Amino acid sequence: MSDKKMRAVIGRELGPVDNYELVETDVPQPRANEVQIAVRVAGMGYVDALISRGLYQVKPQLPYCPGLEMAGTVSAVGSAVTSAKVGDRACASAFGGALADYAVVPETALNLLPRQLDFRAAAGFVGNYLTAWHGLFDRGELKAGETVLVLGAAGGVGSAAVQVARLAGARVVAGASTKEKRDYALTLGAHDAIDYSKDDWRAELRKVTAGRGVDVVFDPVAGSVLETAFRSLAWRGRHLVVGFAGGAIPSLPVNLPLMKGSALIGVDSRQFFEFEQPAAQEVRGRLFAAVARGDLVPAIGATFSFEKFRDAMELAAGRDGLGKTVVVVSDQSHHDKTR
Repeated sequence: MSDKKMRAVIGRELGPVDNYELVETDVPQPRANEVQIAVRVAGMGYVDALISRGLYQVKPQLPYCPGLEMAGTVSAVGSAVTSAKVGDRACASAFGGALADYAVVPETALNLLPRQLDFRAAAGFVGNYLTAWHGLFDRGELKAGETVLVLGAAGGVGSAAVQVARLAGARVVAGASTKEKRDYALTLGAHDAIDYSKDDWRAELRKVTAGRGVDVVFDPVAGSVLETAFRSLAWRGRHLVVGFAGGAIPSLPVNLPLMKGSALIGVDSRQFFEFEQPAAQEVRGRLFAAVARGDLVPAIGATFSFEKFRDAMELAAGRDGLGKTVVVVSDQSHHDKTR
């Protein structure tokens, strides 16, 4: 056990943000195949909020430190680590631990950063863009020239899907509930934007697709819009269920897939990495190569100081944010003091 101390956000029980406190605790040390990261920035998204509140399908061990994604510098490596060294700029994903000065992750979860990617962008990059890429290509079999409807298009994973679909040569229709969000999605590369909070939004979608409908629906919202979106699919369309930011988990009349020759497909990037790790690592490599070429520019949302972590968690739990919410945990001078 290390005698060094660090700051970390800890919840003794899952639940609302008031259950979490910024405390002093031991600095975790890496085992043979692990890497320690001096965290500079942590990413906060909707899934982070679900996990911290105990509403996710997988419950974390207690006490729990929130934050699935982080970016910073490698500060220590285990004896068997070969792909990273102390001082490397990196980002990583884990099932919690990002809201802390230091975190330990498996070597396989680490990604070295291209110079084009700063810490704020990197902290929310892998999770959202891996989900978008895996969903659109591996599950949705998206092809150039097809039309994609992205629901929740201004959020973290939605904004990633807009960019990835546009990169693939698809026509992108962004669905969002406010003008600010629709304008934001258009700046990311969407060709059209519609307001799915209106009762007649399907008619607007028919208009922008010349009556044909869409080939793929990328849906992190679900809720009351799922059935309408599915009914808007073209023949052989694919509806990708990514999440349930819209609230209650909806049901779908099973005659609809038959009538449209269409499919309702689940997208779970966590299990993709768990069960298909080589394929997931290949996707990560493609994503970082796209950033290095300048083909993808991660969308950064609201930025909070470490002391304002509760505000970041609250924003992540709602649907008002644009892009990926991030928390600036520390700067290099702080880590120098804790060594």
